[in-house]
Amino acid sequence: MTNGSDAPTPSPSLEGDGVGVLPLPEDVAAPLRPLTRRARREASAKTSKAGRDLPMAIGVGAGLMALLMLGIFVWPPLFVVLGSIVCVIGVWEVSRALQSHSGVPVPLLPMAVGAASMPIAASYAGPAALGVAFVASALLVTIWNALEGRASSLRSIGYSLLTLSWVPLLASFAFLMFREENGPLLLFSLLLLVVSNDTFGYIFGAWLGKHPMAPRISPKKSWEGFAGSVGGAMLVGVALCLFVLHLPWWVGLVLAAATAMAATAGDLAESMVKRELGIKDMSNLLPGHGGMMDRLDSMLFAVPIGYVVTVLAVGAFT
Repeated sequence: MTNGSDAPTPSPSLEGDGVGVLPLPEDVAAPLRPLTRRARREASAKTSKAGRDLPMAIGVGAGLMALLMLGIFVWPPLFVVLGSIVCVIGVWEVSRALQSHSGVPVPLLPMAVGAASMPIAASYAGPAALGVAFVASALLVTIWNALEGRASSLRSIGYSLLTLSWVPLLASFAFLMFREENGPLLLFSLLLLVVSNDTFGYIFGAWLGKHPMAPRISPKKSWEGFAGSVGGAMLVGVALCLFVLHLPWWVGLVLAAATAMAATAGDLAESMVKRELGIKDMSNLLPGHGGMMDRLDSMLFAVPIGYVVTVLAVGAFT
C-alpha cells in the first residue's frame, strides 16, 4: 500500500495510553489485499459494524444458550459441569494471554483445579464453601510457585490470583443464585437482562452513537449506546419482575440499572486488559465471538451485583 508516493506505509499499530504502541495480531497487521466491488458488498453484508461475522456469532450464541437453558431448567448437573468447563477455559485464556505478554510463567494446572472447584463448591455447599475453595486455590497456587522456585514467582502468584478472582470467583455467584429458592428463574432473568443490555446497547450505539465513553479503551462503546442499554434493560426488568419473578415493578428498574452498569464495567475492564496486552480477542475458540472471555466479560461483573439485588429483593417481598 502507498500513500500517494513510493514510500512504504508503516505497519499498522495500536496506540497505547500516550506511552508507546502495541503491535496488532499478525492477521490484522498483514498487508491488505484489494477487494472487488462484489467482495466488498458480501463482506459488508456478512460482517457487523463491530467486525464480527453476525450469522456465525448468532448461531454459536444460540447453541450456547440452548445448552445453558437445558442445564438451568432440565438437568441441573449439566449446568454445574458446563460452568466448571467454562471457568477452566476462561482461566486458560487469561493466563495464556498474561504469560504471552509478560513472559512470566503462569501455572495452569493449579488454577484449573481451582476454577473447576469453585462453581461446584458454590452449587452444592453455598457461600462459605465458595470462600474456602477460593482460599484453597490461592494457597495451592502460592505453594506451587514456591516449590518451582522461579525468580518471577511473586509476579506469577499475582497474575494467578488476578485470574482466579476475575473468572471463577465472580462466575460462581451465578451458582449461588442458582441454589436459591426459585433460583433457575432468578438466574434466567439475570441472563436475559445482560443479553438485553448488550443487544440494546449495540442497536442504539450503531444507530445514534457519537460520543465514546472511553475512547482509549473501547472507542466503539458510546454514551448513546449505554443509555439505550440501560433503558432497554429497564423495560425488560420491569416485565420480568411483574410476570416472572412476581416482585414490585420498581425492583426491575433497580435490578436492570445495576446490571447494565455492572455489565458495561465488565466489558470495559476486559477491553482495558486486552488493550494493555495488545490483542483483539482472548482466543479464537468461539467462531464469530472470539474467546470465551469475550462472551463472559459483561456477565462476570453483572452476576455478583444481580445476586445481591435479587436475594435482598426476594427476602424483602416474599
